[in-house]
Amino acid sequence: MQDHEWLDRSEFPFAPHYLQLAAGRMHYVDEGSGEPVVLLHGNPTWSFLYRHLIKQLRSTHRCIAPDYLGFGLSDKPADWSYKPKDHAANLTRLIETLGLDGITLVMQDWGGPIGLSYALSHPRNVSRLILINTWAWPVNHNVHYIAFSAFMGGPIGRLLIRRGNVFARVLLRQAFGDKTRLSRQAHAHYLHPLDSPKDRKGCLVFPKEILGSSAWLAELWQEISVLRDKPVLLVWGMKDIAFREKELQRWQQTFPHHRVVRLPSVGHFVPEEAPERLSEAVTRFLHEGVDE
Repeated sequence: MQDHEWLDRSEFPFAPHYLQLAAGRMHYVDEGSGEPVVLLHGNPTWSFLYRHLIKQLRSTHRCIAPDYLGFGLSDKPADWSYKPKDHAANLTRLIETLGLDGITLVMQDWGGPIGLSYALSHPRNVSRLILINTWAWPVNHNVHYIAFSAFMGGPIGRLLIRRGNVFARVLLRQAFGDKTRLSRQAHAHYLHPLDSPKDRKGCLVFPKEILGSSAWLAELWQEISVLRDKPVLLVWGMKDIAFREKELQRWQQTFPHHRVVRLPSVGHFVPEEAPERLSEAVTRFLHEGVDE
């Protein structure tokens, strides 16, 4: 087992847990006790993204935060698909292995479709949804996403990711509303898991799948009404260059029982850029629900 000597255990003081999958070991955090909260990251982050929220919630809830294969402390097999549908299958395997029920799902970026895939298949096992700058519908007719996916998922973008780690090195910081909120120490924790070109396959597959997984996203969105009556918290960085006011409004129209927390100066990676505001909003939501 790797020691991960680069990991600051004072910042990320959680015991490692691993689920053995056919393709490799999937690392996850499992802290606290009580009703389960499952926290799902996107690209190019990992469970480190949620460290502040886990520290806040673990005294009252059981916090489970997986690293998808190819990310964080999980294995990075060379011959696995890394498609979001397959990440979603691994999430289901983890939840079933741990025997979780009455789950609150916290989802950011690709965590949205991955987590909602589970929720749509197991709606009775999901109590609440927390959505943070994410989506779960096909965007193959939206020029905003077509341009990004075509470039970053194409030959040049894939080369930049594989050779230069550009997603974690450059795009992560650029997606912050206030770039000073990404400290050098925190940034290092997103760079190290993708230190070698051979470890970046998961990171480079996701951009292409924004369009490549359109059929799967369409299947999810077609069933979204199954979750219509769930209490939903929307925490939105309003300076996000990926998911904007337009996407936030779509979620508001989809879920009638929602609470919205807008963060005017915050960008895409809310748990890293505004951990205090997120923790406050999530804690209140878990204890009070949605205002009627």
